[in-house]
Amino acid sequence: MRMGPTDAECTIACVDTHGTTFVLVAGRDVYTLSDQQLPRKFAGQRVRVTGTVETSKGGKIFHLNSIVRAK
Repeated sequence: MRMGPTDAECTIACVDTHGTTFVLVAGRDVYTLSDQQLPRKFAGQRVRVTGTVETSKGGKIFHLNSIVRAK
């Protein structure tokens, strides 16, 4: 279901409407982002991130140090 005209608008609408979270997809790995405000302005874009990964029974959590748009 498409919820907006652009990838960014669709992603943000899905998070806001359905109470989902922003995630980072790297190949086949999916990481829940610890900070849910910082990635909002990068929704639907390719990014470069730095941080640490925490693995728990609930999945993989990526603790963001920085996020920038990929070139």
